Amino acid sequence: MPAERNHADRQHDLGGRDESKNGNVPYHVAIIMDGNGRWAHQHGMGIEDGHRAGFTNIEPVLERLAEEGVREVTLFAFSTENWQRPPDEVESLMSLMSDEIAAGAKRFNQKRVRLRHIGDDSRLSHVVRDKVREAVALTSGNSELTLNVAFDYGGRSEIVRAIRRIVSEGIDPDVIDESTVERHLYTADGSDPDLVIRTGGEFRISNFLLWQSAYAEFHSTPTLWPDFGEHDIAAALQAYASRDRRFGARPGIDSERHGG
Repeated sequence: MPAERNHADRQHDLGGRDESKNGNVPYHVAIIMDGNGRWAHQHGMGIEDGHRAGFTNIEPVLERLAEEGVREVTLFAFSTENWQRPPDEVESLMSLMSDEIAAGAKRFNQKRVRLRHIGDDSRLSHVVRDKVREAVALTSGNSELTLNVAFDYGGRSEIVRAIRRIVSEGIDPDVIDESTVERHLYTADGSDPDLVIRTGGEFRISNFLLWQSAYAEFHSTPTLWPDFGEHDIAAALQAYASRDRRFGARPGIDSERHGG
């Protein structure tokens, strides 16, 4: 179990962040990948083609973010609510996920990328679940970049799961604090996102990293996920660099104490 860390510790793990190009580069970027369906419609293609184009865009985006100094990325690939989509679309997504995780794991391993799954794997088919676990195990020793894939993930269900685990462990209610909750989240051994990007033009957080993104900066772009590229990344990072992150403190000395 990871050692207890307060919010400042989680938000500013400088052992990794010092390796980025400068202090204005987010250590951890989380992305809500929205717009695959609209992209497919615009190009006269089926929804499966849109999702396939979305999967294809993941690696170049990761490479560009790594070049800029980002060390951790979380991708919202499939939410707990996505099970409500048409069965043929869900089946297509599961098939694509199975193919992509198997093919991508070796490439990511060669690039020293560590893969992590955050979410509930109990509803995945045993084929997909086994491939996800194999990919996680294969890349577990890598440290160039951490890629968290949020698949069958929901922020509310994650918090409910954490509460149930805390109760089942019989922890004294009087000693429960934020660190206690954080230790029981899927992301217990990771960092909080500094920047959350949503493609496709929407401004909703959509049940994504509700606890972890409490102090994250948010950037929305109208670009659909399959088209999200170098210029969009530059715009998002520039927007982040222009923000004054105070974490609730006053401008000046108080914010400097928080690194904001």
